[in-house]
Amino acid sequence: MKFLSSLWNIFKNDKLLQKVVKNTSYLLSSNVISMGLSMMQSILAGRLLGVAGFGVIGTITAFASMLNRLFSFRMNELVVKYFGEATLQDKPERAAAVIKAAVLGETISAILSFIVIIFLAPFAAAKLADDAATTNLFVLYGSMVLANFATETSTGVLQVRNKFKNQAVVNLASSVMTASIVVWAFITKKGLMEVMAAYLVGKFVLGLGTAALGWREMQKAFGSGWLRTSFDKLPPFKELFGFAFSTNISSTIIMLVRDNEALWIAWFLSPVEVGYAKTALAFINLVQIPITPFISTTYPEINAAVTRKDWPLLRRLLKRVTLISGGWTGITAVGLALFGRWLLGIYGADFQPAYIPMLLFLAGLGFANIFFWNRPLLLSLGLPMVPYRINLWCGSAKVALAILLVPKLGLNLEAILLSLFIIISESWIILRGWQEVKKMEAIPQESIAA
Repeated sequence: MKFLSSLWNIFKNDKLLQKVVKNTSYLLSSNVISMGLSMMQSILAGRLLGVAGFGVIGTITAFASMLNRLFSFRMNELVVKYFGEATLQDKPERAAAVIKAAVLGETISAILSFIVIIFLAPFAAAKLADDAATTNLFVLYGSMVLANFATETSTGVLQVRNKFKNQAVVNLASSVMTASIVVWAFITKKGLMEVMAAYLVGKFVLGLGTAALGWREMQKAFGSGWLRTSFDKLPPFKELFGFAFSTNISSTIIMLVRDNEALWIAWFLSPVEVGYAKTALAFINLVQIPITPFISTTYPEINAAVTRKDWPLLRRLLKRVTLISGGWTGITAVGLALFGRWLLGIYGADFQPAYIPMLLFLAGLGFANIFFWNRPLLLSLGLPMVPYRINLWCGSAKVALAILLVPKLGLNLEAILLSLFIIISESWIILRGWQEVKKMEAIPQESIAA
């Protein structure tokens, strides 16, 4: 009780933490409902399609998402940094120019992604889904990248403009639409095509809805003529491109090594193992979903504290959000360990082999959940290449070991390698971030201003 009382006193007296938690609560309320809908639709899809069919769906969705992110420049991170800085420094023309450039870049990348999906779909169908007849499904679902032509840029605008409530409404609408179609498909005994269409419609609602919200915020902030702002008002091109390139390549490494387990498992093993992995990761979402909104709500505050050189505030914010994320992650991890087998039984008896991989995945993904702020800290400190280099070395080791060992030793080893990659790479990034904060604290404010 004394510990809880201490936590309440900290929260009551920390205005910044209250702001972060309030904004997080908007996304969290949406995510909690979405989590319930996602679990329901996942269970229904698993029962309707079986382990192998569920694995095929996971492969199709992961393939499109991978190529979308491969060409993405993580525009939300660029927008939070440069649009956020320009807003704090009262430079409206620079702020508008940043968004204009970000939308253009993201739109071009979406078109390129879809073209590549069309060309690679036959290969993906034959080699990943083990069924050439699914080629058209890969192309059809791949069209979701076109609907997300400005999602990342718009998300960044909403974060900086403190419009998390609006973002939560769109997220919820997307989840409700997907779940409704999956329920209909289950009741009417439909198949793979209808389940995939459910996920596709949800992506369209999310992408176009977020873009509309971002457009409205730009209109309100800068008027209807903001798109006519000259690119001459941008920050130095070398700096802007360097940040975008480094975040893209760092994101690409994370995507290839950490966020595409379904594709690696499909390549090394079979759709059945993909089904087990997808089911295990669906339950780990129970751990991740409440903390995921903190990434969106904390990053702008981290960036603002760094911009103001307020290092004590930065330290306090990071320590307190870590306490929150660590407490939640620990409690839910114990719950999954105790009740995981029973939860998997909801999908069906043939999903029980996913229990051990679930616990192995949880070790690494739980660590990432606790220290979710590691990469945003380095981005705010102007060190976007550091996560890239760390993830490159650790990721290369993980992939090399996977190529050598996973085809022989199976799904459990892939889960172990993923967790080791996350724990080692993120510990390294955290250490580097704290070293930089200490270094900046030691520099007199007069020297920084000069």
